[in-house]
Amino acid sequence: MLPTTAPAPPFTLTRASHVVLAVTDLAASRDFYRDVIGLVVTAETDDAVYLRGLEEDAHHSLVLEQATEAKAVCLGLRVRTDADVTAAERHLAATGVEHERVERPHQGPTLRFRDAVGTRVELTSSMDLVPRKMADFHDFRAGAPQRIDHFQAVTHDVRTATEFWTGLGMRTSEYTGQYREDGTDELWGTWMEVKGNTHDLVFTNGRGPRLHHFAYTVPDATSLIHAADVTGSLGLGHEIDRGPGRHGISNALFLYVRDPDQHRIELFTTHYQLIDLESEAIRWDVSDPRRAQQWGMPASERWFFEASEFPGEPVHEPLLHATPPTLEAFLGLH
Repeated sequence: MLPTTAPAPPFTLTRASHVVLAVTDLAASRDFYRDVIGLVVTAETDDAVYLRGLEEDAHHSLVLEQATEAKAVCLGLRVRTDADVTAAERHLAATGVEHERVERPHQGPTLRFRDAVGTRVELTSSMDLVPRKMADFHDFRAGAPQRIDHFQAVTHDVRTATEFWTGLGMRTSEYTGQYREDGTDELWGTWMEVKGNTHDLVFTNGRGPRLHHFAYTVPDATSLIHAADVTGSLGLGHEIDRGPGRHGISNALFLYVRDPDQHRIELFTTHYQLIDLESEAIRWDVSDPRRAQQWGMPASERWFFEASEFPGEPVHEPLLHATPPTLEAFLGLH
């Protein structure tokens, strides 16, 4: 059975909010996300750059921090009020989850912790406000990303991760499974949401904890193609990691690109609503290739197996083992 969503969670999560990345060349990473992806630079310091999508009035949804080693520092989620940060602090203390209050520029009260499988997360209740640029069409560039939408993390234990987050009020929209001989389901991946579409946070089976990608919505399919064209025209076509294509899960068109430190960003057209409580999670069998891609060739080995590690977190081998249908296998390269 799927882990069930807590009907009265201890605090209120509202959406995927931001991601913090450690990068080894701050200027090169800023230029990549501004010129190749199309994000807006909100502010810069000597050791950090803050960026956002064109629709966003929150100060940032991506923070780049100068470091000697590339890492995924943390994933950011919003809670509704300052009181929810305090409630989260109480809940994490009561359940034995390591956590700490931190001061973060341009953010309200912020709480950092590691979840049950080692994913590094921070919660905040507010940010400084800046003007939305969604009507400043003269400033649109590359894929014209509108807003951050979700994160996908790799974990050695999908069920434990899912139990942790559904216990905090997240709802499973879609999942991949494989039936055992006794008729129960092994969980290979879960897509969970709190904001009313298909996902804010995804966990897939693999060596983890690691960040597989973070994702921004783009206005339409033309924007997705234009992002691919810009990436190629700037000499970075080899950094297109996958796509364009269409996922079965979420039904979105997608494009994955790697940044100068090989962090992975997804641009995609937005997905369907999941608001009504009677809607049921969609099950995909792990053997069905349409779950990942409705048409075209499968993803490469690096898309399946490479991801960004979190600082100080040991990477564990997955509880479930399988050989995914990679591009290399499809072409008979091994």
